[in-house]
Amino acid sequence: MNYFRLSAAGLLALALTFSQTTQATTTVKPPKGKWENLFDGKDLKGWHTYLKAGQPVSDQWAVNDGAIHYAGGRGGGDLVTDKEYGDFELELEWKVAEGANSGVIFHVNEDPKYPATYRTGPEMQVLDNERHPDAKQGKDGNRTAGALYDLQKPITPNAAKPAGEWNKARLIISKGHAEHYLNGKKIADYPTSGPEWDKMVADSKFKTWEGFGKYPVGHIALQDHGDKVWFRNIRIREL
Repeated sequence: MNYFRLSAAGLLALALTFSQTTQATTTVKPPKGKWENLFDGKDLKGWHTYLKAGQPVSDQWAVNDGAIHYAGGRGGGDLVTDKEYGDFELELEWKVAEGANSGVIFHVNEDPKYPATYRTGPEMQVLDNERHPDAKQGKDGNRTAGALYDLQKPITPNAAKPAGEWNKARLIISKGHAEHYLNGKKIADYPTSGPEWDKMVADSKFKTWEGFGKYPVGHIALQDHGDKVWFRNIRIREL
C-alpha cells in the first residue's frame, strides 16, 4: 500500500499558504459608498436650519452663482444636513470675505438641550487667517483655517488661500479616526474617541461642555458666525 507523505518543508509551505489566504480574506475592506451631492448648486434642498424643520427661511442664507452664501449678520442660524452621518468622506470648497470666520462642524446632535451645533460637534475651521483675530488665539495655530478648532495645532500651517479665493477642503472620518486636508495638504490627524481624544478635549475650551465630541453619528453643519462665507461643490460618500 502507498501512503502520501509531506516533508516538513511541504507542511510549512502549506501552512503559510493557508495563513496568507486567511489574512487576505479577513483584511478585505468593504466597498466605499457612492459619492452623493449635498448641494446641487440651485437650492438648499437637503439642508435645514439647526433645530428648525424644513428648508431655511432666513434671507441670510441664499444660493448665488452655484454656491451657498451667507450674507453676514447674526440670526441666520447654522445650516445642517437633513441626514446624519457616521463614517464618511466629505469634500467641499469654501471662501470667506476679508476678516470672516465660519466652520464645518460634524457629528452634530440636534437636540434642543444643545443651543448650538458646536456644543456637540467638532469643527474644521474656516477663516481668513490674515485678518481675523481668532487665527492668533488658541494654541500654536489651532484656530487657523483647516485646523481641528481649538484642539490640535495644524500639521501643515498656512495652507489656506487668501480671503476671496476658493479653498478645497476634505474631511475623512473612519473607524474612530479623522483627517483634515486643505488644498491638498494634511492639516489634522486625530482619534475621534478614546484616551487621546479625551485628553485633547480636557486641554481645550470644550473641557466642561456636556456632550461635546461624544456622538459618533450626527449632522454636518455650515456655521453662521455672522460673517460672509461661501460653500460649493459639496459632496459626501459614506465609508
